[in-house]
Parts: sequence; C-alpha cells; structure tokens
Amino acid sequence: MKRIYVNEEWCLGCHLCEYECMFANSGLDKMFKLKGRTTEFIPRIKVEGEEGNAVHFAVNCRHCTNAICIKSCIAGALSKDEYGIVRINKDKCVGCYTCVLVCPFGAIMPAPDGKAAQKCALCTDNMMGGEPNCVRNCPNNAIVFEER
Repeated sequence: MKRIYVNEEWCLGCHLCEYECMFANSGLDKMFKLKGRTTEFIPRIKVEGEEGNAVHFAVNCRHCTNAICIKSCIAGALSKDEYGIVRINKDKCVGCYTCVLVCPFGAIMPAPDGKAAQKCALCTDNMMGGEPNCVRNCPNNAIVFEER
C-alpha cells in the first residue's frame, strides 16, 4: 500500500501542506476562501519543528498494519478498508478521543466540530484522486506518496 512519507531534510517548514490539506477537505472551490476560517477547517497533517530550527517534518497518519487506534476505539468507529486505509466512521464516533491518545504518531485529532475525531485518509474522501493534495503541492518534494 502506498503511504505518505516525509523527507525531513527537505522540509522547509513552510506549512503549505497544512493549507493544501485544509483546502482539499473543505469542499471549497478556491483556496482563498479559507482565509479567516482556520477554526472551521483543521488540517489532517501538521508540521512540527520550531521557527529557526533546522529540522521540520510533517506528521500524518501512517495507516499502521496493526493500528492501535482501531483496537482501542470503544465505539468501533475506526476500521481499515480494502486498500489498507484506516478510516473513521463519523456516525459511529462518540468523541471520546481514545484514538487521539493512543496514536503513537499524534496523527489523529479532534474534528473542528468537537464531536468526532479526524485523520488523514490520503485524500480519498474528497475526490482529489491520484496523489494526496499535500504531496502534489509540496514545493520542495519533501512529502512523497510511495510504497516502501
């Protein structure tokens, strides 16, 4: 299965992947419409590393083979699809955030509405198709979508 990987040595810490993720999952037709709405839309990928720090990296769901988030979900809202993508069923999610606590990568986060969790689904939920939006628009090719 293809997954998103980050080459930390190439990451500039520009946070463009976060904006591209918000845009891809917003349902909006133009990115400029996100302006002032960053509490309504939260990226499903986040860049770690402080300003002036030489190392930055994007944190996202690894779609683990033996995903602890799936095993720990009390509502059965997390599952793997036929492609190996870990998904959250928002209708089943009770917002307990156990998955947020157990994810070893910090890749699951509360959704903007505060009623469920959210995570990267490799842009399969938003009809972007092909490569995830963060990969397609990384200016330094620090984020790649490949099988390893």
